[in-house]
Amino acid sequence: MKGRPYREEDLPGLMAAMAAWIAAAGRCAYDHVGELAHRIHQIHRIHQIHQIHRSPPAGEPVQVWEDASGLAGVTISGRFGNAFDVFAAPRVRGGEAEERMIEAAAEATARGTREPYLLTDVFDCERTRMEVLERLGFARFRVWDHVNERPLAEPVAEPVVPGGFTVRAATAADAGGLDAAHAAAFGEGWTFRADSPGRPSVVQAPDGRIAAFAVAWTDPVNRAGHFEPVGTHPAFQRRGLARAAMLHAMRGMREAGMETVTVNHDAENRPAARLYRSLGFAVTHETYGYRRPR
Repeated sequence: MKGRPYREEDLPGLMAAMAAWIAAAGRCAYDHVGELAHRIHQIHRIHQIHQIHRSPPAGEPVQVWEDASGLAGVTISGRFGNAFDVFAAPRVRGGEAEERMIEAAAEATARGTREPYLLTDVFDCERTRMEVLERLGFARFRVWDHVNERPLAEPVAEPVVPGGFTVRAATAADAGGLDAAHAAAFGEGWTFRADSPGRPSVVQAPDGRIAAFAVAWTDPVNRAGHFEPVGTHPAFQRRGLARAAMLHAMRGMREAGMETVTVNHDAENRPAARLYRSLGFAVTHETYGYRRPR
């Protein structure tokens, strides 16, 4: 088995493969195909910023792993500085190949951080990955995210926004406004790409700014939608705008044939929990943070 740097043209095939893996082994080992795409785009943007400032992190952050049978997995190194992800094909889960990918991602992450611990997360129902991590010296240290799910067969209300605001699908012309709204909401930039499989719904303020956004991802194989990210510009909070963007997106997901929709949030983020409960989501899983000394 060998790893190679990710190429942009890999993404459709990787997402299709991961959808098939989820269908075969369940979501617990993989989350959603939208998380894969979002994390790849996110880490590549950070990588590009480092290069602009002449301080590139060590190595390529995304590696595609292949063996004689084809695609074996994908690793993403350096998320949040000291975290990594490993998505392993069902046929290699729990074995030496998965261990090799975890160690490679951990090593690559360690080269780019001075934090005392290396981190990764695991679904509460993914015992196979927990056992592998524990064999490699990782230990559980916190609940990381709550995973929320909502059936789309239930009614989805018409989005309502205050006078002068508009809720709609994003266009390529919204790239700068989305980047600004994301930076204001999360303290970091983001680049909307018109060719991305993630489709943002946005709420536009009377002055033309993007006030809130919800990026929707769809997995037609498993008929599952997903949100990542969802945010509101601080200047427009507490007006129900993120709720409106999510309702707009959920109606589109249902029209596209999705049967469920999920969204994850930090377990300590109470405002996010209240928003998602108000939209009919319920917590179905937790993810656990695992760490090992650097």
